[in-house]
Amino acid sequence: MKTEIETLAGETPGIAYELIVHRFAGSDAAAPGAYIQAALHADERPGPAALHYLIPELVRAEAEGRLRGSLTLVPQANPVGAAQHMFSQHMGRFSTGNRANFNRGFPVPDADGVRTLHGPTSAVFTDRRLKSRLLELADNHPIVLDLHCDDEGVQYLYIPDRLWPEMSDLAACLDAEAAVLWNAGSDCAFEEAAFAQMSAKAKGDLKGLCATTVELRGQLDVDPVLARKDADGLYRFLVMRGVIADDGVAPAALRADFVAEPIAHVEMVRAPVGGTILYHVAPGDRVEAGQLLVEVVARPGEPGGAVSVHAPQAGFVLTRRARRFIRMGDDLLKLVAGQPSPSARIGALED
Repeated sequence: MKTEIETLAGETPGIAYELIVHRFAGSDAAAPGAYIQAALHADERPGPAALHYLIPELVRAEAEGRLRGSLTLVPQANPVGAAQHMFSQHMGRFSTGNRANFNRGFPVPDADGVRTLHGPTSAVFTDRRLKSRLLELADNHPIVLDLHCDDEGVQYLYIPDRLWPEMSDLAACLDAEAAVLWNAGSDCAFEEAAFAQMSAKAKGDLKGLCATTVELRGQLDVDPVLARKDADGLYRFLVMRGVIADDGVAPAALRADFVAEPIAHVEMVRAPVGGTILYHVAPGDRVEAGQLLVEVVARPGEPGGAVSVHAPQAGFVLTRRARRFIRMGDDLLKLVAGQPSPSARIGALED
């Protein structure tokens, strides 16, 4: 393993950030390579925890000559967001300097297939230069995994529908419970930008390609047991795809109750009032149309002080909020249904 420390200049004199990149050299130029990053939303830590256990396995495979394809890993992909704290609270999703979501606005190829990236000395905010650099690091890898997590949720993946069901092997290896399939985007998340670049180069031949956002459950699901399980799943997937040689690893099968639906089938259930959240369902539950999902307590103890929220249709509870106080109009939970949501929109489900 070769470790490189890249420096990103900040927007003001005396400020700089370090981006740590690990590279593994494969022995077979024809074998697929992989790029894996974590903590692009810097307050989402299950990804770095999983890579903490995966990296030693990759070092071992490299030392034993079993590493066929080359890998690039960025365990903490957002040093800018990692440094953002306000009143002891970590602010890792949005840049406090310009309000930009760290996982939106990545450069994508234009109609002519030309992609414009910002270099290290470009006169733009640091998050723009960081986004361009991460895409450069991911380029020329047919496998690109971006490790995230939700507030509270099951393990699930966002996958381009053109890569489904071929990418079901990743879902099986990770023991994921669901996949959300997308076919169009407008927010230019990292996954979308990476897939746009790789598919443009592939010229229609998508065989063997993999680009995804992996949601490793919820923000508090960070412990040695889950991290080792996720690392084992990622390792198994790399073996199945031919990046690593390991005869002791067997293929995995999808869960019998696995859920895979288009992104338009995701109901974003919103709060009709602000107040304290009382959940009646948890991630992984299956609910019927009209079933009570949540009570929002706007006026504690008063008659009619709690407003009930019911399922708009039958479905699978994918995620819910971690904090239990909400504003009117905020998202309470994601419900994956069998039919399109009337409120479905093109692009990311959340800001």
